[in-house]
Amino acid sequence: MLIRRAPRVDLKRERIELPDGDFVDIDWARAPDDAAPVVLVLHGLEGSSDSQYARGMLQALHRRGLGGAVMHFRGCSGEPNRLARSYHSGDTGDFAYVVDLLRTRAPDRPIAAVGYSLGGNVLLKYLGERASAAPLTAAVAVSVPYLLNRCADRIDQGFSRIYQWELMRRLRHSVVRKLGRLAMPIDAARLRRLRRFWDFDEHVTAPLNGFADAEDYYRRSSSRQFLKSIAVPTLLIHAFDDPFMTPDTPPRPEDLSPAIRPAFSPHGGHVGFVAGPWPWRADYWLETTIPRFLVPLLKAAPAQSGAARTVSVAD
Repeated sequence: MLIRRAPRVDLKRERIELPDGDFVDIDWARAPDDAAPVVLVLHGLEGSSDSQYARGMLQALHRRGLGGAVMHFRGCSGEPNRLARSYHSGDTGDFAYVVDLLRTRAPDRPIAAVGYSLGGNVLLKYLGERASAAPLTAAVAVSVPYLLNRCADRIDQGFSRIYQWELMRRLRHSVVRKLGRLAMPIDAARLRRLRRFWDFDEHVTAPLNGFADAEDYYRRSSSRQFLKSIAVPTLLIHAFDDPFMTPDTPPRPEDLSPAIRPAFSPHGGHVGFVAGPWPWRADYWLETTIPRFLVPLLKAAPAQSGAARTVSVAD
């Protein structure tokens, strides 16, 4: 993933109180008008509305007449969440709550979602769980770790370890912040020694979120097994040179429902897909491709009452 300065976007924060006493924060970009369709952006591991891909997408959506917002997973908006439990790749409950809340507020306003990496896994799992009852008009998932165990193995190899090192540093820091204010079943000395995703998910993610171990977490949370049930028009964007994935990570044709359109390419990296003489005149391909997929579906969407409609995803 290439580094770029995050575009400037004016954001307004809204705190959503959750049924279990915790919260998530949503950063809203200024909508073109009050009736504009809304696109919820789900960030990747330890991402936020400050992530360059999130801001770039909000800017691109606004240019195409769409409203946009970044939903932060628990603890990712700059303030630790209140409970010991954390966000993870298979936690669809908070996203479902937010979507249902927005649907209640404005039942006639079409809603779509774009998920990156971990956020894409959450989005696809949610769509598969809800099937034809998912109250979204369209969805896009980018660089998804469809098989979490394979991805945890891959990122512990070669140059990818640099990504693992940085992400693990952020994850450990997030847990340390919470240890100072919450009773958690985490050994602080062991936490400092964790260097691999497998180890973090074994000793932190699993015990905090009701999984038996890391393998149980990966098995139950991987999104590939949910794709066959997706009924919402969904675009999957994936690069075969993604440094977080093994070649057999992406779904096969037989894994996909008729509502899914795969857009797989040889190159693009992880949430990259940048062309042109970067950084002077870079072409951020995701910021043209994703709105081009979403706009026709959202602008043509009738009022929704809680069930997804069937729409062709053909060009």
